[in-house]
Parts: sequence; C-alpha cells; structure tokens
Amino acid sequence: MTQSARKAKFKICLVTISLAKGGAERSCAMLSQMLSHKGHEVHIVTLNSEIDFPVEGTIFNLRKVASNKNPKAGRLQRFRLLRKFLITKKFDVIIDHRPKNNFLKEHFYQRYVYKGLKKIYVIHSSNAPEYFTKKPTSFTKIYNSNASTIAVSEYINKQIAVPKGVSNCVTIHNAFDPSWARASETEIKIDAPYILSYGRMDDRIKDFKFLISSFTNSMLWQKGYKLVILGDGIDKGMLIAFSQKLPSKHCIEFLPFTSSPFSIIKNARCVALTSKYEGFPMVLVESLSLGTPVVSLDIISGPNEIITSGTNGLLVKERNETHFAEALQTICTNDALYSQLKSNTIPSVEQYTMDEIGDKWNQLLQHALH
Repeated sequence: MTQSARKAKFKICLVTISLAKGGAERSCAMLSQMLSHKGHEVHIVTLNSEIDFPVEGTIFNLRKVASNKNPKAGRLQRFRLLRKFLITKKFDVIIDHRPKNNFLKEHFYQRYVYKGLKKIYVIHSSNAPEYFTKKPTSFTKIYNSNASTIAVSEYINKQIAVPKGVSNCVTIHNAFDPSWARASETEIKIDAPYILSYGRMDDRIKDFKFLISSFTNSMLWQKGYKLVILGDGIDKGMLIAFSQKLPSKHCIEFLPFTSSPFSIIKNARCVALTSKYEGFPMVLVESLSLGTPVVSLDIISGPNEIITSGTNGLLVKERNETHFAEALQTICTNDALYSQLKSNTIPSVEQYTMDEIGDKWNQLLQHALH
C-alpha cells in the first residue's frame, strides 16, 4: 500500500436504526469514534431519535428532520430527505448497519436511496433472515454490488455469507473501549456476590428464563449468591413474574438499562450468556475486558471465537439447564480455577480494542475505496 493510500481520508456516512439499547447500535456508535480518530469525516444518519451511546461526528436524525418539515411526513418523505442528504453531502461511502429483513424495502434502497453511491453493509446477526431477507439469492446480488460486506464474526462470514454467494465478505469484529475500565458512573451496590447477565429483554432471543432456571437449579442462592439481570425490554415483566414463582426469588434482582454498566460488570463473579443466537456478543468481550470471567452457551455465533473454555471462561456445549447450573457452580465455588480464568480475561481480548479494530476498518476503507 502506498504512503498516500495509507493517509487517505474519507467522508463517511453511517446509517443505523438508532444509537440506543442494543449491541449493534453500540458498535455503530463506537465505529463513529474509531473512524473519527483515524481522521475521517463522519456523519451518522439515525432513523429513530434514541441516543444512549457516545458518538463522534454529525448526527442527522431523519425522524426529527422529517417531522420538523412536515408532521405528517410518511416513510416515502423520509426516504426522499435521506436521498437528498446523501447526494448533497457527496459521501465517499455509506456504511449501513440496519437489519435487512424486507426485500422490497432493500430493493428500494438499492434502486433509489443509495443509487450511484458506494456502500458497505454490516451483518450483525447469525439469524440469516434478519440480514438476507426472505429472498437471500436475490439479496446476495445487492451485497455483491457493494464496495464490501462486513461480517462481525467468522461464523457469519464463513457459514452464512460465503455459502449464500457473498463474494466480498470480510470479518471485522466489534470493538470495546479500554477506557471503560476507568469509567465514572453512579455506583450500584449489590449486597451479595452475584452472577450478572445483561442485554435487551427479548426472551425469544436472549432466553433469560433458561438462565433463571439454571441459577435456581445450581442452588447457589442457598450459598449467598444473587442473579442480577440488567436491562429493559418487552419481556421484563414476564421474567419478573416467572422468577417470583421460584424458591430462589429472593436472590434474583432486576436492574434497569444503563448505558454505563461497567462497575456492575467489573464487580460480578461472572457474566452469563444464554442467548439462542448472536452475531458477535459484546456482552462477552465487554466482561472479559473488565476482568470478569464468563459462562456462555456455545451458541452460534461468536462465543467460541471469544472464549477458550477453561482459560478465560466456561463454554457449555448444549442448552441443558443441569449442565449450565454445573458450570455456574464451578465458576462460583472453585477458587483456584476462578483465579486462573480471571488472570486470562483481559489479555484474551486485546485484539478487540478500538485501536486494533479501528486499524482494520481503516485498512478496509483504503482498499475498498481505491
């Protein structure tokens, strides 16, 4: 690569549903910081108004702009405003983080909103219909017409994108910010040792009920441990009601979503992940970066790219409450193993720092845009 190519700076537009709540949204916010730190000019188009995560760059809130122009503006009006914004700003590339589950809508983006513009699509989930619509063969042609396609895990790249015919796919994992370890925040006191799980409370995906049942079966609550579940979502009320029927109910605590959960993660005995599927679960990377070992089901995709079982955490091969309960027991009662796991946490995720992942994005842009 030439010296001039290494130093090329680009005008970049990130497109996301929002900058709140989820891992994909957090990763988009962090990408704005990484690209800005590399000297690129970053703009962020959000389709909703929520912002929880710190960003760098100029935000174009499409919903707010549309409502200011016309309170009754519909989807077509917002598309027109977006198209005008993209053309006026003359971006070098658009990096689109949205889920892509509706072929007709994505065809419209391709033929109208993004027509004539360079694009990079990011695949954040291993649930293929979320990013390949219900017409994956046709939609693959759109991926292949882009400057590049980014998969956030090797599994998504090699087991989903490539088999479906995507020829321009590159794996770039999500990043964590090392400054989180020094983050100041309101301290939440939990009056017992605890196992933590956090994320959006959609139980069809996250399966917190499985975790609650496994914790109950572990009997750790009889030894003074709590299960802390952090977050909000459509199933929070159901999960609270479910836990209240169990003998462990007095040791299960629900906390509201916070955009800065770092001290809660850092002070946990371990962080547990029981999702039915993921993309690249930042819950695991964040926890390890803060020195907290993890216990995870070996789901698709991501956990086995992050965890070496017995080294920085424990991987449970099958969705079996007894086996997961045993893993929780082990990590909470085997102090020698726990010390070993904890000593390996931070070194195991050094390749996912913002500097490392920012370099990979910068290299990809230099290659794809020349």
